Amino acid sequence: MNKDNSNPQTFKGLSKTAAELPQSGIRRFFDIASQMKNVISLGVGEPDFPTPWTVREAAIYSIEKGQTTYTSNLGLIELRREISKHGMKRYQVEYNPETEILVTTGVAQGLDLVARALLDPGDEVLIPEPCFVSYKPCVSLAGGVPVPIETTCENNFQVSVESLEAKVTPRTKAVLIGHPSNPTGAALQRKTLEEIVDFACRHGLYIISDEIYDRLTYDGEHVMVASLPNAFDRTITLNGFSKTYAMTGWRIGYACAPANILHTMMKIHSYTMLSAPTPGQKAALEAMRRGEKYAIAMAAEYKRRRNLIVDGFNAMGLDCPMPGGAFYAFPSIRATGLSSEQFAEQLLYSQQVAVVPGNAFGLGGEGHVRCSYATDASLIKKALERIELFVDSLPGVSKKNDLRETSDQLV
Repeated sequence: MNKDNSNPQTFKGLSKTAAELPQSGIRRFFDIASQMKNVISLGVGEPDFPTPWTVREAAIYSIEKGQTTYTSNLGLIELRREISKHGMKRYQVEYNPETEILVTTGVAQGLDLVARALLDPGDEVLIPEPCFVSYKPCVSLAGGVPVPIETTCENNFQVSVESLEAKVTPRTKAVLIGHPSNPTGAALQRKTLEEIVDFACRHGLYIISDEIYDRLTYDGEHVMVASLPNAFDRTITLNGFSKTYAMTGWRIGYACAPANILHTMMKIHSYTMLSAPTPGQKAALEAMRRGEKYAIAMAAEYKRRRNLIVDGFNAMGLDCPMPGGAFYAFPSIRATGLSSEQFAEQLLYSQQVAVVPGNAFGLGGEGHVRCSYATDASLIKKALERIELFVDSLPGVSKKNDLRETSDQLV
């Protein structure tokens, strides 16, 4: 087929909103690392464990039995019932599986659906940062205006009501939080969440709560926002199977919300996706019914790796707070005198360790790098040794210990 050689100026432009979206700050370093040899990546935000066999087997069985047709727009009713039981058992929050739960194609699609269901052009969404890179683009694509709220490591990345009050306007429609956080690993305290709910009530706002890392909360119990007083009727909870059950590629998530909100999300879903993949839903059902022991074992291993990587960074003089959840460390690299991008790029080229510059995640991220510990402990240990060699080559960093002498004790 011959290409159309028409003058491109005869075509009207692309969507201005889409064309002006920044490319993910994560991808550039992944692209560079993929062309290099012997790179240890602390950048990928997905489990290094395979999906449990019993979960994979359920999907295989569904395919062999020809269970490959559409499901309800809302998703398999048996899966929605299990999600409802899960919410009640763990958090004492009861969602009606018939009208208040929607199975989505990953949490990312759930975020897109809720943004489009809630926002009219010009509506503002308050987003504490650093945050996951998709939050602001999804708001923008829905016609909304993302309003960043800076948090800092000095306050353990807990957002303050004062900072929210300073940015709220008559156009504000919602607050969007990730809890626990990607990239900081911060698990918001109950008091902080209660203050956010009170703030939302005073201003008539919705709360969009991304809780995909709820089962990867290491110190204390995860607090589901919708379980707090006065929160249920205004909260949309997004969750899924990618992190808890090592199912990133299956693309199965879910949204829980009051029926009127959920119904609006479902209508958009029905026109743009119709339903989540059936074998994936069957796999998710198996994960909820018989995957608990695997979830517990993986979380325990992540906690062990968390302690290893945090102790390692602090020993080499890079201050690193202990993350309360998820599988990311967010050490400060300010002592090196380098920017986040300079640190990440020079580390990659000199020591073949890939990390993500903190400025990719918005306000409060500069001066930090994100390091995923969803990789084998032996590789984390090697990465720490390489990072220490890089840090040692820079002036002005005061080490607490020599990591190479103490690394055997960190495992």
